[in-house]
Amino acid sequence: MRRNDGFTLIELIVVIIILGLLAATAAPKFLNLQKEARASTLKGVKGAMESASSLIYSKSVITGVENTATSGVSVGSSTVTTAYGYPTANAAGIVLALDMSTGDWASGASATGWSVWPSSRATPAGCNVNYVGPGTAGARPIITVTETGC
Repeated sequence: MRRNDGFTLIELIVVIIILGLLAATAAPKFLNLQKEARASTLKGVKGAMESASSLIYSKSVITGVENTATSGVSVGSSTVTTAYGYPTANAAGIVLALDMSTGDWASGASATGWSVWPSSRATPAGCNVNYVGPGTAGARPIITVTETGC
């Protein structure tokens, strides 16, 4: 009588096939995580913009310029330009209020306001956060996330 000391070739092939099937079904889920990570980062930038604009508005109320069409609020050694108390949609407004790293993020004027996007992308198309400052007293800025092309 012979003793069985290991697996047969058929058993090893079946295990390899099963592992291959599992990898084939799980791979697309893990490959799509990069897009989800970019989209989540953009949502984080949107939250930072909302917080920064609220803080600047609070400082504008304290200094009494919340109803002024164009003004400025001192933040540290810089002055953030404001429109009706909120940061303006430009580099001297929302970008200065955010104090973002220029190595990770790029920004520029958009058709409606100011866009911020990952600097790893050449253009903001399809993967950006857009900031539109208020046009009248009492209005709030409009901040939108576009993640279709991330």
